[in-house]
Amino acid sequence: MEATAAEVDQTVRAAHQARTALAGRPERAALLRRAADLLDEAGQAVIEAADAETALGPGRLTGELARTTYQLRAFADSVDEGAFLDVRIDHADPALAPPRPDLRRYKIPLGTVAVYAASNFPLAFSVPGGDTASALAAGCPVVVKAHPDHPATSELCAALLRRAAAETGVPEGVVGLVHGLQAGLDLVRHPLITAAGFTGSVRGGRALHDAAAARPHPIPFHGELGSLNPVVITEAAAAERAEQIGAGLAGSMTLGTGQFCVKPGLVLAPAGDGGDRLLTALTDAVSDTEAGVLLDQRMRQAFLDGVRSRGRLAGVDAPVTPGAGGEHTVSAGFLTVPAARLAAEGPHDLLLEECFGPVTVLVRYTDDAEIAAVLARLTGTLTATLHLGEAESAGTDPAGRGARLLADVTPLAGRVVVNGWPTGVAVAPAQHHGGPYPATTSTATSVGSAAVDRWLRPVVHQDTPPALLPPELREDNPLGLPRRVDGRPESG
Repeated sequence: MEATAAEVDQTVRAAHQARTALAGRPERAALLRRAADLLDEAGQAVIEAADAETALGPGRLTGELARTTYQLRAFADSVDEGAFLDVRIDHADPALAPPRPDLRRYKIPLGTVAVYAASNFPLAFSVPGGDTASALAAGCPVVVKAHPDHPATSELCAALLRRAAAETGVPEGVVGLVHGLQAGLDLVRHPLITAAGFTGSVRGGRALHDAAAARPHPIPFHGELGSLNPVVITEAAAAERAEQIGAGLAGSMTLGTGQFCVKPGLVLAPAGDGGDRLLTALTDAVSDTEAGVLLDQRMRQAFLDGVRSRGRLAGVDAPVTPGAGGEHTVSAGFLTVPAARLAAEGPHDLLLEECFGPVTVLVRYTDDAEIAAVLARLTGTLTATLHLGEAESAGTDPAGRGARLLADVTPLAGRVVVNGWPTGVAVAPAQHHGGPYPATTSTATSVGSAAVDRWLRPVVHQDTPPALLPPELREDNPLGLPRRVDGRPESG
């Protein structure tokens, strides 16, 4: 089933040849909406295929399918609006020193895009997911490298997208699909691939990132690689609502058997009475969590090895021991460690690395200096979460702790959550799903309407004769696009 180099080449060339059919925004919007409709119509078959391959369950997959079709339609709406083209016109002004020429700027598609499907989201971050939807919205054909954990689901979804293309007058090759590890490398190295989107491990993503950079003509590589998603719980927050926070943390870290990219993996909690109450609540809630199935045996073994090696470290305790729940399942648990163990380099650095699965590390601190010392040792992450007391949230605490902690965690993360939990990434225009390396390899988002920017590049027309201007940049705005003219916004 693995694609040969010749098959990868054929698939990429078919996608490349389909790019002219995506030149018109109406065609793009129609394709995206038809794809969403067909996925909804085939929903039962899609969910059954995905559940058979991933064991994520019909409930979880039903929600994921709804999210997937929602994002397809949301990108169609964005295409209709046209704001993502970022049209800017500055008329010539000979009175300026130096004189300004006529400048007209907008964004155009990069070309054919490679998408690498995620293991833990067989729909929303795979063949019909956000990378594919945003690339098609930008006017870029897509070739997806299927994840080996769900090949049949990938084939079914690709067939539905190709059918949507055919029914809306777009060549079916606009969405291609290949399988295999070597095919993934051949894809990112193909001279007609202009950018790539990836969701997966640090090791796999970094290998592809380096391959993209080593090409004779390097291309943008937008990779989501790994994330610890730290949480800081203040003494005031623990004193006010320890039981609520403990239950919420348990739900967040075990959601989807801990297989979400924004699972909280490191939690700074106070060492005093409030922290003890929180630990008790967390113990009770995690102990009541049923064993679950991870996506494949390789991930299960990595989880078991990871929690075992972490549990052996000096000073690490396991109030609820994570590990094997059965022959094919794993049981949730958590570890505790004094914050002083993480203040300097050493074997405990392992606790600062993501462990994929239902486990988190509760770091008990004694003062703000220990919080700062641990935060200073963290690398980039998708999210950072603060749980603050009532006065800290209102900004009325004398120490100004809320504002200070917010300033401390903001450089670490692409999304900062206050008094909530990071699991659950809303698809919305204001969303940002990304973060400093190694969370991602770029500053872009893979969720929300801004995700389309990854597949576009700006072009400026200077003193171009009106008859030669593309419709998007013409003076009379025949497409009715929102734009900025001489610094003033126009709604279109």
